[in-house]
Amino acid sequence: MRVRAPAVAGSFYPADPAELRALVARCLAEAAAPPPGEPPAKALVVPHAGYVYSGEVAAAGYRRAARQAERISRVVLLGPAHRAFLRGLAAPRADAFATPLGVVRIDRAALDGLIDLPQCAVSDAPHAGEHSLEVQLPFLQSVLPAFELVPFVVGDASDEEVQEVLERLWGGAETLLVVSSDLSHYHDYETARRIDAESRRAVEALEPGGLGRESACGAVPVRGLLAAARGRGLVARTLDLRNSGDTAGGRGRVVGYGAWAFHAAAA
Repeated sequence: MRVRAPAVAGSFYPADPAELRALVARCLAEAAAPPPGEPPAKALVVPHAGYVYSGEVAAAGYRRAARQAERISRVVLLGPAHRAFLRGLAAPRADAFATPLGVVRIDRAALDGLIDLPQCAVSDAPHAGEHSLEVQLPFLQSVLPAFELVPFVVGDASDEEVQEVLERLWGGAETLLVVSSDLSHYHDYETARRIDAESRRAVEALEPGGLGRESACGAVPVRGLLAAARGRGLVARTLDLRNSGDTAGGRGRVVGYGAWAFHAAAA
């Protein structure tokens, strides 16, 4: 079995399994609980910085996944390419991804069902040092008893190309869609709050055109999700919106983090 080894354990999150479990548990415990009666989440947008910076924000999303843990057996995970230029979306050749908490198997049958799409490629290179997907795995491993992964690193792609992939993988209650993205980068605190508030409005309105690359490093996969969510009649709920000036660090040059859940409109 070909296994992708963790690339950022010990930097973005602890490499020691016990320490990692404890940190994830603390983030989940401190995140806001879902309100009673909230519909199950079909999709999440969560940040991917080091856990000290964005772990509690991401945990707000994963508390939703925890409520649905017995139903979810497959996670479709998309994140932006930070370390390699990429046209379209790249799935790995690996059969599994490893973290200090164990191995997550990849749903190769699902990936094989996408080989006819010209925007999809198979390559381990964009995944090798990429953190945007990896940092989500310990949270998923902590809240889901068992699941297979359908991972894509996303580069230069249109909203329609990303949407087409998500539609192919949409599935039912067994499938959770997760898009990994931070928000604004390296502005002062007040400028970041203004830009991130604009991004919040775009996400809540399911308006892909409201997000640019300056809004979010994962704008490409987020826009594809917004298009798919609009087509499916979902609504977006903001779970948390902060930046590194709120969580860890100074306020002169911050990175924004947001968490959203997408679910069916209440009856």
